[in-house]
Amino acid sequence: MMYTGQTGRPFKTRFQEHARDFRYNNRKSAFAQHRLDNGHSIGKMEVIMKVVHIKNKGRMLNALDNYHIYIYIYIYIYIKTLWPVTKLTTSKRQKVIKYLKQC
Repeated sequence: MMYTGQTGRPFKTRFQEHARDFRYNNRKSAFAQHRLDNGHSIGKMEVIMKVVHIKNKGRMLNALDNYHIYIYIYIYIYIKTLWPVTKLTTSKRQKVIKYLKQC
């Protein structure tokens, strides 16, 4: 799962809010709602999430946020729709899978 978001507070604090929403079946958090709707569990922050960028709020952070959302959606659509009909070599498929695991 890829989570993208911004917070002005410590990341651990924001994660704890998501975890609390999950535990109490509170659907205010899109993160908690996704995990509840898809039967995912909640685990340690270090295991299920990673910080990709630490930036001050502003245009640069917004651009990074949009970039990661775009890349994830593009790859998801590609994998689900085009992958089965393309003639990618095994090495190219492995490169795409490796990239997805890094997201």
